[in-house]
Amino acid sequence: MKVAVIHEAPVPTSASRQLMMAFMKRAVKALYLRFSGLVSYISSGTDWISVGSDTKLEDLDATVVRGLGSVATLEILLRRINLLKQLESRGTLVVNPVESIMKARDKHLSMIELRRAELLVPETAVVEDVFDAVEIAKKWGRVVIKPLIGSMGYGSILASDPDMVYNVGRLLQMHGLPIYVQKYVRKYERDIRVFVVGDRVLGAMYRYCPEGTWKTNVSQGARTEVAKLTKELEEVALRAARALNLLYTGVDIGETEEGYVLYEVNATPQWEGFMRTTGINPAEHIADLVINLAKK
Repeated sequence: MKVAVIHEAPVPTSASRQLMMAFMKRAVKALYLRFSGLVSYISSGTDWISVGSDTKLEDLDATVVRGLGSVATLEILLRRINLLKQLESRGTLVVNPVESIMKARDKHLSMIELRRAELLVPETAVVEDVFDAVEIAKKWGRVVIKPLIGSMGYGSILASDPDMVYNVGRLLQMHGLPIYVQKYVRKYERDIRVFVVGDRVLGAMYRYCPEGTWKTNVSQGARTEVAKLTKELEEVALRAARALNLLYTGVDIGETEEGYVLYEVNATPQWEGFMRTTGINPAEHIADLVINLAKK
């Protein structure tokens, strides 16, 4: 069996290395590929993907996508998505599935899908007119303005002043970007990251905001501790994963007066903080899942 881990980082990230080691421990050949180094060929008779201009990528049973990279243009994003679709159409297992990656990456669409699955989500609005954003913020009070596509909390801003909402929204509008506004509903200065692989919850951790901030991202200094898994918490995380058809995911859950709400469901989650906190390495479980699915 041969499995590829795909990312765009010039050097494999910690998660990518752990995945490759987990596959190799199971006697599976593992290779690391960068999107920018892959070439898609199409001819009248067939199509294929090569590494560089002349090394055809053959006998690939599965690939684990660890990120699409920082994409500056819609065209590059489409090319990378189409590469994965081409792999899928050739019978290669892609984890997570391409459509699921796109749903999770698009915060607007993922909120719609989670709501359709009858899961609680924060009140959310996506607008193009900055004055609509300002009026919504006046009604909701404290709001979070997020990039529609982003990761690790970068670019997200907490605002309670309509003038700040206007300034941030105006900047987004000038760059031709939509304005994603979410009501701030956090009950405690923390959230919960739950890690799901297949139909199993591996564990959960609290992520506490660093002093003087509101973000709970580990990459931005959040303190973590093991969270107790309740049946309700497990069920919410599993339902969120199923709603986006994700084979593995990190689910970000908030505690509010109304119960658990879904902040985000990640298709390519990082897990250094989770592994350090819980002692569980998701790479081992993901490798087992991928191997079992590829054999079917």
